[in-house]
Amino acid sequence: MHIEIDQQSGFCFGVVRAISEAERALASGAVFSLGDIVHNRIEVQRLEALGLRTISHEQIAEVAGKRMLIRAHGEPPRTYALAAQHNVTIIDATCPVVAALQRKVKQAHAEMRRVQGSVVILGKRGHAEVVGLTGQVDEQAIIVECEADLEQIDFTRPIYFLSQTTQSIERFRALAAIMRQRLPSPDMLTADDTICRRVSSRESHLRDFSMRFDVVIFICGRKSSNGKVLFDICRKANAQSYNIEEESELCAEWFEGASSVGVCGATSTPEWLMRRVAERIELMFNH
Repeated sequence: MHIEIDQQSGFCFGVVRAISEAERALASGAVFSLGDIVHNRIEVQRLEALGLRTISHEQIAEVAGKRMLIRAHGEPPRTYALAAQHNVTIIDATCPVVAALQRKVKQAHAEMRRVQGSVVILGKRGHAEVVGLTGQVDEQAIIVECEADLEQIDFTRPIYFLSQTTQSIERFRALAAIMRQRLPSPDMLTADDTICRRVSSRESHLRDFSMRFDVVIFICGRKSSNGKVLFDICRKANAQSYNIEEESELCAEWFEGASSVGVCGATSTPEWLMRRVAERIELMFNH
């Protein structure tokens, strides 16, 4: 069995930066992460063994006087205010790409307020990054996930359309085209493609990678929004694609008649975990 790990899969720049910040801070004592530092249970467990503790927003008051890490997804202004109120020291690991998008959302809101228009964001409702984005403008933005969600929009007024950084470029362009058609004038739409290119470039790469193998094993955490998007790309390119969180979920029948396996993952999937999965497949078939 030929087994190959995709060299372009694994942590994106923002996640690498957040984990590096956490490891650096943990060297001098306990750190509390506001939400899972990464949407990967296995990596979270590794960091917990080093002393990282995950808390919710409701627990911020309980860590008064201690250090709290803001993960790559970012947070709304009210989180910083609450931390200051309780004398919590913030370690801000917001991804620079997300931070730039937060500023764009505020600028877009100011523009649309002048013309009584709407700010529309392509994103997953309830996702940490999206909560941080809408929080920049007191929730005065419309979140859309699919074409049906466009019914929330007033198409008689201008629209400023942006995107969560890890969304699909194809979906963004398709929804932008529909909005242009529904507006009285296409000039009434400003479509600002704010999708992270370090992430989006993986879409075409994964499509090509998946077609090269008999079987594809895609690894990501159950909570990973980016993982769902990328796995869907793998599955469309190769019907024999399977999504797992860790190596214990591998099934021998998936590999029947196969002579090659591609192992890949999301932007929240650590490289060491992909290696561990590849090693398990090696043990299953090449002993």
